[in-house]
Amino acid sequence: MAWDTTKTRRLLLEAAVDEFAAYGPEGARIDRIAAAAGVNKERIYPYFGGKRQLFDAVVQRELEQLAAAVPMEGADGCPVQLPEYAGRVFDYHLAHPHLLRLLQWEALYGDANAPVAGEERRAAYYAEKVAAVARARREGEGSARVGVPLPPGELLLAVVALAGWQFAVPQLARMILGGTTGEDPAGEDPAGRRAVVVELVRRLES
Repeated sequence: MAWDTTKTRRLLLEAAVDEFAAYGPEGARIDRIAAAAGVNKERIYPYFGGKRQLFDAVVQRELEQLAAAVPMEGADGCPVQLPEYAGRVFDYHLAHPHLLRLLQWEALYGDANAPVAGEERRAAYYAEKVAAVARARREGEGSARVGVPLPPGELLLAVVALAGWQFAVPQLARMILGGTTGEDPAGEDPAGRRAVVVELVRRLES
């Protein structure tokens, strides 16, 4: 019977997400990933080459899932308004808190001046989003604005930070804003926190 390589690869990637989110690329263990996937650990090496390459593949896969779930443009091809986009990014991180942990591990064990795995593709993805922000701004030039508008790239970076940073450092958010010490990274009132993010982005645009 032929080996289902696509299924095996998917099972390994899915099993590796929680392991890498919890322990990072250095602390994660191949045997635990293989056991969770129900796959012989020797299968990891021909598919990915090693543990660090598997980590890189996991990060890229999770970012692709974010991109697919939260596009910058709507079904009609028109850019999504930035406050709405920020709210949807917030929702995604609330449901998938592991993604920011993976990105933190990538930053911790990487060289800030060296390219990350898949950087060219990832940079192109963000360039498309910056272009969408610029296009949305041009289409809304008739609305009243106060002060000098932020460059599109700076604005997008601010949106990403506002929507996700509280999930990356929940203890800091708790100390500044108060609230629960439980596992919910958005605190006791995620809807309220989401509304604040949306409003902050709306004001950044004004």
